Amino acid sequence: MAKTIGNPLSWAASAIFGTGNSIGTATGAMTSPDAGPIETRPITNADIRAALRKGYEDFKALRTDVMFLVAIYPIIGICLITTSFNMALLPLLFPLAAGFTLLGPIAAIGLYEMSRRREAGEDVTWGAALSVFHADIIGPVLALGVYLFGMFILWIFSAIIVYSFTLGPEAPTSISAFVMDVLTTGAGWAMILIGMGVGFAFAAVVLVTSLISFPMLVDRRAGVPQAISTSLQVARQSPATVAKWGLIVAMAMALGSAPFFLGLVVILPVLGHATWHLYRAAIVPE
Repeated sequence: MAKTIGNPLSWAASAIFGTGNSIGTATGAMTSPDAGPIETRPITNADIRAALRKGYEDFKALRTDVMFLVAIYPIIGICLITTSFNMALLPLLFPLAAGFTLLGPIAAIGLYEMSRRREAGEDVTWGAALSVFHADIIGPVLALGVYLFGMFILWIFSAIIVYSFTLGPEAPTSISAFVMDVLTTGAGWAMILIGMGVGFAFAAVVLVTSLISFPMLVDRRAGVPQAISTSLQVARQSPATVAKWGLIVAMAMALGSAPFFLGLVVILPVLGHATWHLYRAAIVPE
């Protein structure tokens, strides 16, 4: 009997239901005491350049690459090793790598707090990255985290579907055979083009809903609906600039992923700090 990459529906359902209990924890803080609109201002290309410069300065001053080297990179390595030794999971190698971009805002929560403290002239230690998870924001952050994880699962589910209708559903016989099928057959190129289109759609949704929402939860007591609506408002005000920011993030992540994901140790912290400063440029202070 041919070995396949599994039943997509059961695989996705198992992962999603595994996080179901977390939703109950977050519902109590879904809304903010003051749910009125938050004033925003258009962001420009100059704001992007300034955010990247300040993000790099934060990175150099706080050495958050060490944090990612210790906490994030081993997780990525385990996923890649597991995938490499299981031919049934090989078609998910690229979707898993690309999916880390969708989860980036969660990993950057501590970075937002460190940048906020440095900007305010406060003492900043790595403990500040953990102190952000206090009672006022843990619920909304957890709720948004469940949302992003759900998007990640749906992306993997979609990737399985695309593979099943192009090169699948049988698992590859070897890495070299899989690469040849992908690059030299019509089905392989169909998988690439369809997968890129679906991935772009997921990335665009996550970008416009999380660009401002996660930093806002760190900066002020806001609820999930207010944070997401504000992020959408910024995207509507500056669609071209937000799209350019998304392209920069995608290209940086691709470059950082190329040499065995080692570049992400630098790319992820710099982008995380820069996102905080882009948020500050887009939101009118209280």
